[in-house]
Amino acid sequence: MPEAMFSVRALSCARGDRVLFGGVSFELHAGEALHIRGPNGHGKTTLLRALCGLGRPLRGDIRWRGERVRDLGDEFYAVLAYLGHLNGLRDELTAAENVWTYARIHGGADCDGKTVRAALARVGLAAAAGRPARHMSQGQKRRLALACLLVVDRPLWLLDEPFTALDVASVGALVSLIEEHLHGGGVALIVSHQAFDLPGIRAFDLEHFVRVKR
Repeated sequence: MPEAMFSVRALSCARGDRVLFGGVSFELHAGEALHIRGPNGHGKTTLLRALCGLGRPLRGDIRWRGERVRDLGDEFYAVLAYLGHLNGLRDELTAAENVWTYARIHGGADCDGKTVRAALARVGLAAAAGRPARHMSQGQKRRLALACLLVVDRPLWLLDEPFTALDVASVGALVSLIEEHLHGGGVALIVSHQAFDLPGIRAFDLEHFVRVKR
């Protein structure tokens, strides 16, 4: 068995002075995805934030290609694409400008107009390229945030409720994008309360690791 791309061992996290979960362990090899499930309040977002360095776990080990994430520093952030609850868009910029700006900030220096248009087309926003983000619906903003992920080459996707505000067709399109990412050798962790059909994805029930039941 080849070495895992992303692995977690005995991870515990807290919110304030309350331990949310402990003993979380899993690993992902190239082309694999994990669906993190569990009731509200059990720490799904806390887990994802800890995995991408936005929160500090109480204990445990997070590794990228065998190296501790905390030792890799910026090298790890260069392989990571994180989509949180907030879309991270600039309301005053157009859809195309948001994608181009994201690429420039996150290392996609070779991103040009053609690349931006292609990314918008893949999420169904080709006709909205010149529309300011402030005039978009919540579903369109979510799709725009997803388009941003497509213009930087990041093998690790951490997606927190990516299907929020998306209609059925858009959910299907996003699942296809994730599947394409996996076929290209990437890995993905997806927090979602919604069911979705992604061939081969493994379910991970965080509820089994919760320390304090409500």
